[in-house]
Amino acid sequence: MFDRFRTMAGRKTQEQRGGVGPAAAREGGKRGHNLFEAASAYVSACAEDDQERIDEAASWVSPEALSFGVTELACRAVIALARERDESPGTVTRSLLGLPAA
Repeated sequence: MFDRFRTMAGRKTQEQRGGVGPAAAREGGKRGHNLFEAASAYVSACAEDDQERIDEAASWVSPEALSFGVTELACRAVIALARERDESPGTVTRSLLGLPAA
């Protein structure tokens, strides 16, 4: 009984992550876009002010998943810049947003 529950829960989690699960298999084995691919495409399209690509990337995943992916991308970018600049993440974020030093 518990094995069946774990299998069902594992499938749901795999589909939510954007991996190939039963839903993708029913669609002919095509793998859909995951939230990180959507976030990457969305943010790069926003940076280039390409509304068509923004709309396309936003349609790949749910708004909640896209929000999570964009947040994760922002965190990783700030960490990478902070390491590159040898500054704190707080200093980097304030600098990127044009805010005075705290």
